Parts: sequence; C-alpha cells; structure tokens
Amino acid sequence: MLSPDALKQIDREVAKYPADQARSAVMGALRIAQTELGWLSTETIEFVANYLGIPPVAAYEVATFYNMYDLKPVGKYKITVCTNLPCALGGGVDCADYLKHKLGIGFGETTPDGKFTLVEGECMGACGDAPVLLVNNHSMCSFMSHEAIDKKLAELK
Repeated sequence: MLSPDALKQIDREVAKYPADQARSAVMGALRIAQTELGWLSTETIEFVANYLGIPPVAAYEVATFYNMYDLKPVGKYKITVCTNLPCALGGGVDCADYLKHKLGIGFGETTPDGKFTLVEGECMGACGDAPVLLVNNHSMCSFMSHEAIDKKLAELK
C-alpha cells in the first residue's frame, strides 16, 4: 500500500521511541502515509496500525482527532484558514469569506477542478501574524490581506 521509501520513513519514526512504544510513532506514520497518498482512507489507517503493531482503533483515534489528517480526498492545495478569536479579530473571518468568494466553495469543499480545498482551522500559534493560512499542512502564510491572498492563489495555480 505504501512505497518502500514511505515505509523506510516510518521505520525512522519508530526508531525514535523505545522498542515497545511503536504506538508513539502513529502521528508521524499517518503524516507520511497522507503525504504519499494524498489522504487517509480507512484501509490506509488500518495498514499503518498493522505496520506499527497497534490496534486499528488507536490509529483511528489519532486520525479523527487532529484536523491535519484528511479522511477524504482533498484538492491539490488544502488551504486552512485560522478563525480562532485572535485571528478572527485580526481579519481571519474576512480572509475566509474572501477565499470562499474567490474559490467559489465553502469550508470542507473542493473546487470542481480539484485544485483547492478550503478548511476552517484551529489556532496555528501565530496569533500576532493574523490572519493566517496554512497550505497543505506545511506552509504558513501570515498577514493575509486580500492582495496577499490573490498573490498566493496565483502562485499555486
């Protein structure tokens, strides 16, 4: 299900913990699987759990708790908008509304061309940089004015 390279990366995650604590590597292993496959299907989560030697429910608990894991297919670019209070006060809600208008989708939706998925996110720890976006769970974008959003979307297209 996963490539030899992905399994090697998971093995490196597992090696960071005591031999009897493979469960501790589940977050990293799920991230690696999602990066390779684009999202986490039920089968993928079970595969990761079995690979780590933990009950599948233990992997499901992690995958369903954290919003960085995608349990259904997402667009090429997943844009997460922080709308927690500090970002909301700094323009996060306006930023979200602008993205909804520009992309023609709401939260949890993907553009018809499959390029963009828009997600409402929790605090990203950059309250002083509001409004904040996170692209594909890895690239944080700060001070996202309408102009900055237009520029970022143009870069991603």
